[in-house]
Amino acid sequence: MEKHYAVIGDPIEHSLSPGMHNAGYAALGVNAEYQRFHVKPGQLAEAVEGLCALGYSGWNVTLPHKEHIIPLLDSLTPEAKRAGAVNTVKIHEGKRIGHNTDGAGFIRSVEGYLNGFKGKNAVLLGGGGAAKGIALALVEQGMNIHILNRTREKGIELVELIKHWGGTATSGEFAPGDWLTDVDLLVQTTSVGLHDEPFPFSIKGIFSQTLVVDIIVNPKETSLLKEAKKQGCRVLNGLDMLLYQGTLAWEFWLGGQAPVEEMRQALKKQLLQRMFYKG
Repeated sequence: MEKHYAVIGDPIEHSLSPGMHNAGYAALGVNAEYQRFHVKPGQLAEAVEGLCALGYSGWNVTLPHKEHIIPLLDSLTPEAKRAGAVNTVKIHEGKRIGHNTDGAGFIRSVEGYLNGFKGKNAVLLGGGGAAKGIALALVEQGMNIHILNRTREKGIELVELIKHWGGTATSGEFAPGDWLTDVDLLVQTTSVGLHDEPFPFSIKGIFSQTLVVDIIVNPKETSLLKEAKKQGCRVLNGLDMLLYQGTLAWEFWLGGQAPVEEMRQALKKQLLQRMFYKG
């Protein structure tokens, strides 16, 4: 019997997840199909009911639903509870289980570029669902976290969440500051740059050994990453995070080992087809 999975969000047209997951199914001969659905904020409850009624085995959740979906679920995994955000839902014995693979996927994507995490400083731009998962995963690795969010109150809320789970965190204005010269890892988690628009502020003067990560995948190089390269920083886009959070979601749904390389190649192929990805 064919299983059905999906990703829901607003916007969703840019999502590369269907191609990645469907390539994985093909590689291992799994009888499953993955689709994407455009779900506006006011349609979330209706969409969840619809997916359940149609017999979907699970789905991924992206902006802006990662927090709002929680009241519509039956239970949360420890990762989702800590983050207060869900990016993966599994239907098990008729129950909706929320999970979060953002944090673990992010750690896998950057661990080869950082010489350890403990005691180092991370600055996160944004305070939404993705930022929560990433921040708490970095705290587990022993990093000190500084949150910059356009809505200051939301940044403070995330700081309190991090402290609740035993981490060290502060918040500040969504602007340049003293943090620029004392940051080992800068992570951009907002949707700014999705349409190749300029970032709201400059990071000129940033510590040149900083690893700068923008979790946006397409375009391959946002304006923030372009500026970071000019400052001598190492840069990463969100391709590997998307890959690893996707393979972890796969394993949450299906068990076993996801076909990582086949899924990676599917992502790169899609980006090439869209003529945004070079190299």
